Amino acid sequence: MNIVFMGSPAIAVPSLKAILASNHKVAGVVSQPDKPAGRGRDLTPPPVAAFAKEHGLPLFQPDKIRSNAEFLEQLTRLKPDVIAIVAYGKILPKEILNLPPHGCVNVHFSLLPKYRGAAPLQWALINGDEETGVAVFRLNEGVDTGPVFVQRKVMIHDEDN
Repeated sequence: MNIVFMGSPAIAVPSLKAILASNHKVAGVVSQPDKPAGRGRDLTPPPVAAFAKEHGLPLFQPDKIRSNAEFLEQLTRLKPDVIAIVAYGKILPKEILNLPPHGCVNVHFSLLPKYRGAAPLQWALINGDEETGVAVFRLNEGVDTGPVFVQRKVMIHDEDN
């Protein structure tokens, strides 16, 4: 399959590595734009963008994805069979959701539907939950509301932070 990967933080890098190690083709990587970091406020790429650059993968870092005809055209040219998303950080518009024939598949770090949206691991810890997990599901226009393919539970231990 021809896959476009969308992700930004370090937690998304292992998923991108797994796709690269598979029999599928990574047609492109989409990540958040570089941001100022450190004392010098130097522009620093998100870990997924840095990984993509290191491995010579086509990288796209649009400032916005909604109403961005140029970015939509770039994605369309990549002809993705599926878009894989892990912690990208933006809600995808309908035009992107409907682009690949097999849809957009998201990895979310909670047991849906309990913690939709940002910071699901943090909320599980803050609320004193005994378990959390990971869900893989097909995105739709809601926030983490598409059909779930699989979930795996993980126990939260007292020393977890």
